[in-house]
Amino acid sequence: MKQPVNKKTPALALAAAALAFAPAATAQEMPGKGVTVRPAEGTNIEEKFQHRILYRALEELGYEVAEPSETSYQLIHVALGGGDADFTAVHWDPLHAQFYNESGGSARIHKVGGLIKGALQGYLVDKKSYDAGVTNLGDLKKPEVAKRFDSSGNGKADLVGCPPGWGCERVISHQLPEFGLTDTVDQNQGEYAAIVADAIARYKQGNSIVYYTWTPYWVSGVLVPGKDVEWIEVPYSSLPDGRKADTVYNGKDLGFEVNTLRVVANADFLQANPAAARLFQLAAVDINDVSAQNNKMRDGEDKDADINRHVAEWIKKNRSAFDGWIAAARKAG
Repeated sequence: MKQPVNKKTPALALAAAALAFAPAATAQEMPGKGVTVRPAEGTNIEEKFQHRILYRALEELGYEVAEPSETSYQLIHVALGGGDADFTAVHWDPLHAQFYNESGGSARIHKVGGLIKGALQGYLVDKKSYDAGVTNLGDLKKPEVAKRFDSSGNGKADLVGCPPGWGCERVISHQLPEFGLTDTVDQNQGEYAAIVADAIARYKQGNSIVYYTWTPYWVSGVLVPGKDVEWIEVPYSSLPDGRKADTVYNGKDLGFEVNTLRVVANADFLQANPAAARLFQLAAVDINDVSAQNNKMRDGEDKDADINRHVAEWIKKNRSAFDGWIAAARKAG
């Protein structure tokens, strides 16, 4: 006997098919669902901006972002290599190469992408001193020149140096004796924002200053190179452990290589999370955007709510690129 035709069967079949495919679509949209990411940040508040851009992207992919741990750059790498953190967005390449190698190298952690490119480092003096002939760090070997930058009264130049535990500390601590400057130059170390603020105050009082800094950072928005200060050269390129590298930028040997700030992540985390790996590979923030945001913080917009607002404004302005990262990450996931 012929069975009656059920008119609802096609519709029910379509509904069942839709339900069957719904979980897969959700998984594709949110490949990080159920995974908590453990970021590691440095102690420099101005670096929260680029981290939080990545946190927003990770959240759009379904990841939960844990409260970041904050420590020195060296210990960040140790934590990543030991599996106690998943990623950081403040690996200076090549400045942090030794931290990377000491923490297990590519067997345990991987450098991913190029988040911020064109980061400079080096020494600067006030423009008055530069125009008077102090154009090279080696000039401070002369006691009469070093005295120009003496703020402590001991006759030695007071160089605003690098905080302990940062990669620049090893370079400066190598270069001062290498260039014969230990008898005429003191490297002042400590909380960088405090000691550079003291140098800025002395500059505004008409005194000469010599300091180390980097970009992106707010200092170069207050002491503007070419207007208030000038980058000076080093006698010759010399880096710790005899490492050879090109330290010339725009015709000047600044003593430091031009760096790229990269994401460094735990190797196991990257393997288990291809969506996050693809995000880290593609994410990029213009260095001038970072400097501009850092200037806002220096002018008082430095609360959590301020930084989150800066991040939201940046994403809105760069929505097309941001959405491109997310789409590619979802595809990889």
